Amino acid sequence: MKIMNKLTIDCFKAMLQKALEQIKAREDEFSQLDAVIGDGDHGTAIVTALSAVVKASEKGTEFKTMLNDMGCGVMLETSGSTSTLLGAFFLGMSDHASGTELDAVGVKAMFAGGLANVQKQTQAKKGDKTMMDALIPAVEAMQACPSDDIADILNAGAAAALKGAEETVQMKANFGRARNYGERSIGYADSGATSWSCMFAAFAEAVS
Repeated sequence: MKIMNKLTIDCFKAMLQKALEQIKAREDEFSQLDAVIGDGDHGTAIVTALSAVVKASEKGTEFKTMLNDMGCGVMLETSGSTSTLLGAFFLGMSDHASGTELDAVGVKAMFAGGLANVQKQTQAKKGDKTMMDALIPAVEAMQACPSDDIADILNAGAAAALKGAEETVQMKANFGRARNYGERSIGYADSGATSWSCMFAAFAEAVS
């Protein structure tokens, strides 16, 4: 197999398209999970937000401006915590990416920048039963991946995100409205962690 040592703009756009496709296919599942301890609208919210992200990326020709447009675009077009956190993710990425292609070090820095900016928007931590239970392990696994093959890095992130989402089943919600459910929140995966893990899995699938 050929090693993927550069992530191009076109490849990144393909990752976003794959993520939107996979999240649309699971929209009802995410809303059903959210209905257990939330408003029941997460599926609709994540599809709407990611659609705005993909739309804003279409004319992008280099990473920094495109990611900035994606982050601002989703925040302007949609409201709510889903779009705020997704927007923060891509805006954070834009601060740590430039040019028309990224090597392994650049990809790791871009995703780390995305996480850092999300962490400025929410106090939720790993173990609180939120999307951070997928995002934090994903980015940590990407940073720890020793390979220079970008497909390997994205696969490491996807595996960690999926594992993190699965672990939320046994967690009690400690953050947001869901924390009011206490022990009743145990036994169900968090909708946000599940949708974000789906996004990371799609990113990896798009380059494999």
